Amino acid sequence: MPHIKTNGIQMHYEERGSGDPLILIMGITAPGALWEVHAEHWEQNYRCIMVDNRGIGKTDKPEGDYSSSMMADDYAGLMDALGIESAKVVGVSMGSIIAQQLCLRHSEKVKSAVLMCPWARCDEYAKSIFNHIEATFAHLTPVQFMEWIQLLIFAKPFWDNPDGYAGLLEGRTGFGVAPEPQPLVGLVGQSAACKSHNMISELGNISQKCLVIGGKDDIFTPLWMAEEVAGGIPECDTYFYDDAGHAFHFEYTEDFNQRVLDWLNAN
Repeated sequence: MPHIKTNGIQMHYEERGSGDPLILIMGITAPGALWEVHAEHWEQNYRCIMVDNRGIGKTDKPEGDYSSSMMADDYAGLMDALGIESAKVVGVSMGSIIAQQLCLRHSEKVKSAVLMCPWARCDEYAKSIFNHIEATFAHLTPVQFMEWIQLLIFAKPFWDNPDGYAGLLEGRTGFGVAPEPQPLVGLVGQSAACKSHNMISELGNISQKCLVIGGKDDIFTPLWMAEEVAGGIPECDTYFYDDAGHAFHFEYTEDFNQRVLDWLNAN
């Protein structure tokens, strides 16, 4: 399995497809493999690079607080090691805050960025959610923890759909038997990055064309957060799905995959 030494850690990644590089950055508690359902649609056009973030999967999981800037530097080093001068970037949730930092700290490396359910700052509500994620992770079984996360990120119409609900049950089971479960120190480190991220005053310095995309019924990172990010970036398109939550990209996978591919091809 490929690893790269970057920013003091060994970082694991997988590749699919060929063409211009596309860096895919996952969210909290999620390994890079969760991009598969999207990468299998994008790989005909792009060299999809799916990465395990610091703190999860086959990447190192150092103790201590992480930050969005630290994790952006992880990706900058990864790109250097792979000989990638610049790339398009797609980041979801925590991945979107890493992508924001990558746009600012390493602007020459980012051609354009898709920011999925992003935020530029956490209010007290958001901080409490991340605190509760840490607490439930520490005290619930893996299956119970994933059920709570699903309640947080999927909107009611997905639960009411028999196929959608079956997928939720399968996801819980899979999380419970994951071959490389995330340790608490990794989740706590990632959570610290999510809570401390504050770029509200710097959004106007993002020069890349961006797409902010999300679900209108997101209760994890509510719509105002995404709209605040979009409103602060000078060159920014938006799209928000009706009847969708934080996991809108799984709720509307087919439309999302094609919509993002079309946007990436144009930007």
